[in-house]
Amino acid sequence: MLDASRVILGTYGQAYIDGVWQTHINKLEASVEIDKRELNLVGNTWKVHKNGAKKGTGTMSGYKVTSDMIRRGFAKFDIISKLDDPESFGHERVRLIRCMPDKIQLANWTAGEEVPEETTFTFEGYELLDPIVAE
Repeated sequence: MLDASRVILGTYGQAYIDGVWQTHINKLEASVEIDKRELNLVGNTWKVHKNGAKKGTGTMSGYKVTSDMIRRGFAKFDIISKLDDPESFGHERVRLIRCMPDKIQLANWTAGEEVPEETTFTFEGYELLDPIVAE
């Protein structure tokens, strides 16, 4: 049976851009899709698949604190995502390689409200630095 205390809460997540902890980030999502090539082979009643190119996409959001994303422009950077929880089996760190924003938010504010900042991006590789392994 699942020990509920081992379920990881995103509360303890951290994002680092080029090694600098982004304390204002409260959500990070990244995934990889693969372009599968569908093949029809003689003598086979099943369609088979060959791996094609991969595409990494993600979204990072939080609160506006600095002008770092505007200053960075469209220069590439690395993100390290760290997911941790004191009750989990450990922490997981994934490095997203050569990230580049899809667009840069220059202004988005309303009087009396916190200023949100969201950056969608693509990346060109990843590396699992620290896996979580059940004991």
